[in-house]
Amino acid sequence: MGVAGSQRPRAAAILLLALLGTWMPLERSAAADAPSEDIPTDSYTLVKAWPHDRGAFTEGLVFWDGMLIESTGLNGHSALRKVELETGRILQEVKLPDQYFGEGIAVLGGRIFQLTWQSHRGFIYEVRSLNLEGEFSFAGEGWGLTADGRSLIMSDGTNRIRFLDPATFRVTRTIDVVAHGQPVGMLNELEYVKGELYANVWRTEFVLRIDPATGRILGSIDFVGILPQADRSQDTDVMNGIAYDAPEDRLFVTGKNWPKLFEVKIKSR
Repeated sequence: MGVAGSQRPRAAAILLLALLGTWMPLERSAAADAPSEDIPTDSYTLVKAWPHDRGAFTEGLVFWDGMLIESTGLNGHSALRKVELETGRILQEVKLPDQYFGEGIAVLGGRIFQLTWQSHRGFIYEVRSLNLEGEFSFAGEGWGLTADGRSLIMSDGTNRIRFLDPATFRVTRTIDVVAHGQPVGMLNELEYVKGELYANVWRTEFVLRIDPATGRILGSIDFVGILPQADRSQDTDVMNGIAYDAPEDRLFVTGKNWPKLFEVKIKSR
């Protein structure tokens, strides 16, 4: 999502926890015999911290062919870039015209698809050269984007996730993400990981695991505090950025204007 905000995400995280309702024990009573919706919370083990460009307002992140592909936001600063994991060095970059605010990206069929925030327009690039091959349009705002090998999967800041045909950009189906009968919105950066959708919840340091068939929340991953206070500065913004290296089974997370990218292993509780 586009809006900058340097406030700590703790308040929003608490609201999310209250909504999901599984971080506090349920009171047992005669009226509490109906099955409850149990949404587990996982933690993580830090494998390695890699360098990340502190000036990158990260909106989309993909791991591809041994490197990171990153979409950055803010009008006048938005770009699509290839980044060397080991050094954080920019290997290749295409800047967006100043009127566009870059958002989520996905790689599918040898092409990179990039959303913009409020312009209702997306861009298509050849994945190796980053040559612009075309554009597409969509309704609503553009937030996160990923792919499952067949469809583009898009978030727009609500609790609704759209599946798009990558040839026509027609919406083929939607899922609504709900917990305890309540919509869970602010779904931002998306990543497809082992048959699940991972969704960063904006202004929190929590990632939801979502069933892409039904929208059911399978679990939540608690990343609160992953960026140490010592690494924060005045322009440090919210967590946003999930990338999965499928061949090596590696998961990476980062944030907007974060100086580090973290390789993590998820620990189920």
